[in-house]
Amino acid sequence: MGQHHIGTAAVLLLTGVFAVCVLLVLLTGADSYGALAARDARAFDRRTCAHYVAEKVRQADAAGSVGTADFDGSASAGNGDTLFLRESVDGVPYETRVYWYGGYIRELYTQADALANPEDGEKILKARGLRFDLDARRGLLSAEITADDGEVTELALSLRSGKGAAS
Repeated sequence: MGQHHIGTAAVLLLTGVFAVCVLLVLLTGADSYGALAARDARAFDRRTCAHYVAEKVRQADAAGSVGTADFDGSASAGNGDTLFLRESVDGVPYETRVYWYGGYIRELYTQADALANPEDGEKILKARGLRFDLDARRGLLSAEITADDGEVTELALSLRSGKGAAS
């Protein structure tokens, strides 16, 4: 009868050790999954932001329609924190501004001569910064996007409109 209690205790002990091992494996797997999911979300945000800027430029790429300046339109040799994409609808000039303000990359679509404030734009993605550089002579647009996690993504686009880009 003494061997029966020892055998039962051994089975219970092994079952407990097995349960603890399974729990440790599950916790380790959950931590790994959480880290991978967070990394993938950050990478997705960076890629999405770069693709967003590239697609906006591709949609508006025509002679004289792509420009960079500060939000208020003051330019300094093609550098600026705002991308201006100009178009004409029924003879009325409009512009889309893509810029960073208040922790977000934003987009604002207005008539070209309308007064606008940075807070008026639609929030697109959380980010820490956005900067543009346009070499109108060569038709090259560069963007430096600082994601919400601080990682910088650089984007270089060759404008199809080439040297017809606005300065």
